[in-house]
Amino acid sequence: MTSRLLRSPLALAVFAASTLSHADEVALTPVTVEADFRQTDVQQIPEAVTVVGSDDISARSAEHLEQVLSFAPNVNYSSGASRGRFYQIRGIGERSQFIDPVNPSVGLVIDGIDMTGLGGAATLFDIKQVEVLRGPQGTRFGANALAGMINIRSNDPTKETEGYLSARAGNYDSYGLGGAVSGSLSDTAQGRIAVHGYQSDGYIDNTFLDRDDTNNIDEIVARGKLAFQVSDDTDIGLTYLYADIDNGYDAFSLDNTRETLSDDPGTDAQETHALALSLDTQLNSAAVLQSEITSSRSDIEYSYDEDWSYVGIAPGWEYSVFDQYLREYERNTADIRLLSGTDGRLFGNSTDWVVGLYAMQRSEDLTRNKTGKAQYQSELDAASFAAYGELSLNLGEMLRFIAGTRVENWTNEFSDSNGLDDKTDETLVAAKLTAEALITYDHLAYLSLARGYKAGGVNSEPALDSALRTFDAEINHSIEVGLKSSMLENSLKTRIAAFYIDRKDQQIKNSFTYMEDGAPQFKDYIGNTKNGKNYGFELESDWDITERLNWALSYGYLITEIGEYTYESEYYGVFVQDGRQQAHAPQYSTATALTYGLTDALSVRLETEAKDEYYFSDSHDLKSEAYVLWHARVAYAQPAYEVALYGRNLTDRDYEVRGFGFGNDPRDGYSSYGHYQYGEPLTYGVEGKFYF
Repeated sequence: MTSRLLRSPLALAVFAASTLSHADEVALTPVTVEADFRQTDVQQIPEAVTVVGSDDISARSAEHLEQVLSFAPNVNYSSGASRGRFYQIRGIGERSQFIDPVNPSVGLVIDGIDMTGLGGAATLFDIKQVEVLRGPQGTRFGANALAGMINIRSNDPTKETEGYLSARAGNYDSYGLGGAVSGSLSDTAQGRIAVHGYQSDGYIDNTFLDRDDTNNIDEIVARGKLAFQVSDDTDIGLTYLYADIDNGYDAFSLDNTRETLSDDPGTDAQETHALALSLDTQLNSAAVLQSEITSSRSDIEYSYDEDWSYVGIAPGWEYSVFDQYLREYERNTADIRLLSGTDGRLFGNSTDWVVGLYAMQRSEDLTRNKTGKAQYQSELDAASFAAYGELSLNLGEMLRFIAGTRVENWTNEFSDSNGLDDKTDETLVAAKLTAEALITYDHLAYLSLARGYKAGGVNSEPALDSALRTFDAEINHSIEVGLKSSMLENSLKTRIAAFYIDRKDQQIKNSFTYMEDGAPQFKDYIGNTKNGKNYGFELESDWDITERLNWALSYGYLITEIGEYTYESEYYGVFVQDGRQQAHAPQYSTATALTYGLTDALSVRLETEAKDEYYFSDSHDLKSEAYVLWHARVAYAQPAYEVALYGRNLTDRDYEVRGFGFGNDPRDGYSSYGHYQYGEPLTYGVEGKFYF
């Protein structure tokens, strides 16, 4: 029996003829990437993409995006909050946000709604799949996708009535309860509602307050989706997302343990209301019209006990500061595009096309309250307007070229209570050229050249020189070569990619520290280096070794270099970087899983993930430690119900997810050394689903 997984669009005619003589062909369920202009099988799309499906989410017993990112090679996240809010792909991405607005390098989209920088809402209940697109996505997503894009898609409404209830309970007084129901409202309308709540005391003991819940999790997410078939040619979709995140933030210990001494623990909260309206209509046999309008409002509180201690811990040395950031986000987007239909291809029916317009309006209002300081306020208004297009040219039966471009005008207007009033106005250009070759029906090779961008902006820190008040856009040029294969009669699927990225005017977060009134002060700003380099290799495979045994693997190898860069600090003096590894860019990252079906109903899964050491910041040399984590799950599934036992981080390994290299302990005179936030310890529990 011949393997036929890689059914590239450029070879459909050849394949259609060949399938007529293969009546015994095995029916395969494709893993479809929905973030591209056209939905495409993950084995056919000519770029590096990882799709984490609902089965993988369940197998990890994951509640949040940060718990499944290890499935994607060369992907990392930064905490510094109750959840991972910022993500890095191939070593590129932000790590935190304090006083200044951020133009992210990695976008986050949930059901078509731009939630970039608002990772607290990236919960995983009733999620169909998580797509991680690696490499510049500028022609598709613009300025927020310099390094890549994370696209989360929830389950769609169904015509048949279905639903389930879900519950779990675990250590650290963790429990969750949720449910989803879906079905037809009429012959031409379907709906789906999903609601889930999750609570946990968290993994910190505050010994000063004698509490074990100062870093707690308290999350409620609700989602409603409607689908309408207006006619045979027109579909309309409506999505409403509500997220109420009310988590604590008390993660850093002066003693680098899970025991804190804070007398005023912080908060990591987010309330989001968001809507998305989509339209998909077949205008005629030559063209399809697609449009999506989204709107969201989020109120954020991010606060913490800056001194991580209590009054009286070291009289004469101590300071006591509480820092609170209250942000109001509003985002509105409109995206409208035309795609070629079956009779609309150009150049002798050889070329598909896409043309579109995109508009975005974003506002970010900040109120900062800090002990001993006057209240600070700032307003940011950003706007973007873009035109984009793509041509896909089939040359013969086995070769295809794809060319895309995007021209985007991006403006930032920033003002604050210190009297700063500045703006930027940039026109940015992205482009991508891909050559795709179907070597055989089992092996798809591709080569792509891409130009991506991230907009510049304004620094608010009043102590900065005028030359540092604004920073320039970053432009990345990348080359990627890959091979996607299906072997052993479709039982083994592999995806291999190698890439090189040249970062021009690399944006880099600078920090400087100084003592004021006996307390350390921290100031951040964004600058540009001359250049940076990121290059490496990625491997993903999925192998059904037998009917009951599956082995999945991902591996990433990454080399990064910071361009010439100088920064000054009262603690460190003049700090020069020239060729050092970039922050949050481990040299290797890997994850693997073995799943074995003991019977048709009973299965066991064993997973491991590992990550190399990495620098926490570009402004100091503090590193994490390399680590290996182990996870396991035993599940018993029947058509009407499923129960499972799970454990994550089975060896209870301490591993760091955020770190700062400064002195903050008054007991030793604020000697400078590393302080760390630790990731999830050993967690275990039981969970179940009842289907109806």
